[in-house]
Amino acid sequence: MRLNFRLLCLLGFAACYGALAFAIVYLQNTLGYEPCPFCIFQRVAMAAVGAIFLIAAIHGPRDWGRRVYAGLAALASLVGIGIAWRHVWLQSLPPDQVPACGPTLDYLMEMMPVNEVVMTVLRGDGNCAKIDAQWLGIALPGWVLISFIGLTLYSLLLPVLARTLERR
Repeated sequence: MRLNFRLLCLLGFAACYGALAFAIVYLQNTLGYEPCPFCIFQRVAMAAVGAIFLIAAIHGPRDWGRRVYAGLAALASLVGIGIAWRHVWLQSLPPDQVPACGPTLDYLMEMMPVNEVVMTVLRGDGNCAKIDAQWLGIALPGWVLISFIGLTLYSLLLPVLARTLERR
């Protein structure tokens, strides 16, 4: 079986939804880590990147269509980078500079319009500054940031990589 654009997109989809499965099934349901609002937004961004990869795999476009899907996936990944970067920054603040803990995301969604909820969450609070787990000295949002950077690069290289592999 030869690698082509569709299979490369399916690999991107599998990476995104594998990361989501790890977060939801293992971290949340097995280890009991409750996601903060930043974590939830990062999951939404990861799901969006994965959905774009899946749609691209199903569609199987040629030439400029590949670049459009690659650009959309990169754009969604860049949004994820922004959210993860803010989360990492919030966790790096000294304890006396961390904003006070706020209400839950469910409460915010009931009480405010969506755009205000997004702005409130992106300001961050004490819940998001708490470091629950680390691996190799990097907290979970740091790993998500690294993942989004990798997905951005993969997205941008996808059309070139597919063209190169299909010519072989």
